[in-house]
Amino acid sequence: MHGLNIKTHNEPQLTSMNESQKPGRKKLFIKTFGCQMNVYDSARMADALDGEGYVPAATPEGADLVILNTCHIREKAAEKVFSELGRLRALKEARAKDSARMLIGVAGCVAQAQGEHIMQRAPVVDLLFGPQAYHLLPELEKRARRGERVIEMNFPAQDKFNQLPDINIAAKNPPVTAFLAIQEGCDKFCTFCVVPYTRGAEYSRPVARIIDEARKLAAKGAREITLLGQNVNAWHGEGEGGTWGLGRLLHALGEIEGLERLRYTTSHPRDMDDELLEAHKNLPQLMPYLHLPVQSGSDRILKAMNRRHTAAEYLRIIDKIRKYRPDIAMASDFIVGFPGETDADFADTLKLVREVNYAQAYSFKYSERPGTPAAEREDQVPEELRTARLAELQDVLNSQQGAFNAARIGKTMDILFDRPGRQDGQIAGRSPYMQAVHVQGPSELMGGFASVTISSAGVKSLGGELVSKAEGARA
Repeated sequence: MHGLNIKTHNEPQLTSMNESQKPGRKKLFIKTFGCQMNVYDSARMADALDGEGYVPAATPEGADLVILNTCHIREKAAEKVFSELGRLRALKEARAKDSARMLIGVAGCVAQAQGEHIMQRAPVVDLLFGPQAYHLLPELEKRARRGERVIEMNFPAQDKFNQLPDINIAAKNPPVTAFLAIQEGCDKFCTFCVVPYTRGAEYSRPVARIIDEARKLAAKGAREITLLGQNVNAWHGEGEGGTWGLGRLLHALGEIEGLERLRYTTSHPRDMDDELLEAHKNLPQLMPYLHLPVQSGSDRILKAMNRRHTAAEYLRIIDKIRKYRPDIAMASDFIVGFPGETDADFADTLKLVREVNYAQAYSFKYSERPGTPAAEREDQVPEELRTARLAELQDVLNSQQGAFNAARIGKTMDILFDRPGRQDGQIAGRSPYMQAVHVQGPSELMGGFASVTISSAGVKSLGGELVSKAEGARA
């Protein structure tokens, strides 16, 4: 999301806009924690406040409104929010001494899950709202500016999507890659997960709204779009002729002029239907990279997690998609130390990992989430055992990722360049497999594709040499 001053917990701070320095305009700073959906949400919060005269600020210092857009997935999520609020309190007090006012808001899943607790423990917070209420931000901000402490836990996702203003990218730098939320909420109720309680039931946006937003993004320079949802492949939106599935939507998006790459995340194995699998075979814009979380290789643990699939069923999906798309790279999520996990269960996870051979994976120690069924179990795995198992799993996963990257050496790939590199004279982009690729090259290549021969590989990124400039790079 280029051109928005949204600082994310997992992403670099984005480029500031000169307009934010104009006197007399209110300044907005959003810090985003967690997933791509939160990044998208933060961008739409900025859109919602644009009509109220807010422009992005590069830092929280000097901002009139600071919003923490929170994520409940990671361990100790709430404590990280309180730590951040402590730093913001000092800024707010300093501004008050200069007869200026800073509003502080907390948004997202932690706000939804622990709103009353946050408001009681942190008097510095002026407004708090859940992930389904940011379309109400203009009114909430006005109430807070009048001196009211505002808490809004409105829930229906369809209200948010239906009432938001059209995506506003006219004032932003044209995006090279963009996120587009098509689905929200979850009906799966995995026993370790808070998403159904913080994001609500599954809701699918209608086809026309998605296509319209994608066309606007492409018209402004987006060459790659990633479709987002808590269970994105559970999307079933109303379109011409009835209800569409994700496979059909991807084909429709592939017809948009200028849009050359499509991705989607995050998926559930139970929603990988044949139409979607065949899209990987037949749609060239759909990148050969699939993030399909499995969480465990043990059927006993999968049942306890309420995943509603077995390891064998998951592996059959992998086999089928590899027949359709032999060059596909697989990614996944894993939780180790789930309550009741034995050495044999963990061995089953390692067995599955070795059988699939992942290009990338995210792995975590199980951590209790209040209000979830798993947190109430008495057979919690000791912390030291969780830590040891995670280290063992990550050794295997890092080895697989390193081997996958090393196998790219000598190959030539089209890279979409979207940012400066870490070194002088360097530009960076993404491969079809989501790898970061760094090359020495001119900045005018950013915004387009170029062929690159890979010459070096690490666990996290690749290095290469330019072969040719491809169509579409900005002059």
